[in-house]
Amino acid sequence: MAEKLHQGDLFPDITLTTTAGTSVQLPADLDTPYTIALFYRGHW
Repeated sequence: MAEKLHQGDLFPDITLTTTAGTSVQLPADLDTPYTIALFYRGHW
């Protein structure tokens, strides 16, 4: 299991695939240092 982030930790570089099939790299593709990322699991 991955290590949890703690206050002051840097967000790790990850690549996600959107529902449209494109890729998003976090945090590299963010326009601002203050961003909220919402992860929706989808249909249960």
